Amino acid sequence: MNTLLVDIGNTRVKWAVLNGARLGRMHAVPHGGMPNAMRVLVASAPRDVVRIIAVSVAPANLERALTAAARQRLGVAPEFIRSERSSRGVRSGYSETWRLGADRWVGAIGAFHFARGAVVVANVGTALTIDAVTRAGKHLGGAIIPGPTTMIESLLSGTHGIRQRARGGRVKKGSLFAADTASALGAGAQFAAAALIDRAVAEAAAKMQARPTLLLTGGAAPSLAAYIKSEAQVVPDLVLRGLAVFAQD
Repeated sequence: MNTLLVDIGNTRVKWAVLNGARLGRMHAVPHGGMPNAMRVLVASAPRDVVRIIAVSVAPANLERALTAAARQRLGVAPEFIRSERSSRGVRSGYSETWRLGADRWVGAIGAFHFARGAVVVANVGTALTIDAVTRAGKHLGGAIIPGPTTMIESLLSGTHGIRQRARGGRVKKGSLFAADTASALGAGAQFAAAALIDRAVAEAAAKMQARPTLLLTGGAAPSLAAYIKSEAQVVPDLVLRGLAVFAQD
């Protein structure tokens, strides 16, 4: 029995097919806010998909486009996961549950089941979101800042002098102390993001009185991993793994 798992993020849509307990390869395309990306992913799905489980932080038109394409080709209506007070062994740390992004909720559940215990998960994309879950399944909450690319873009769009000095430069990675403006922007964004993640691991360890597993996910996670001092594991399909937990009904 095939289940299609779909993660509609701020800039990309990711999907994979779950066959029984086996999760297939993750696919990803930028959606640019346009419905056609939903039709592309549905067209790529096997004809024998009997269930679709999805999570979205994108505008509602993309949810509608996925629903329409899935009903037309597969005869299946997607089930969209929303944040809840408690589900799949994890209890939300938000006082107003709906304010926790559904992708963070699904990612926290996926991380908890993947790590089989205390975990910190950092999703590095347009935004950098960090969440922590204790080994008893209590979500401690988290933090949100711009992702490294968004940090750089905000400076380039809001500061004339930096934009001029960075134009035409090539970002060189590795050192915090850069010798040109383009590289200084890259260094500042990467080291700032990495420092927050390391601090989150330390704060979580103090609260939990145990060293949590650190999982990195999101499109920019591989490039950021080298800047993080804490031991970390990159799991690109972590949100899809969380959706797979919901498929065990």
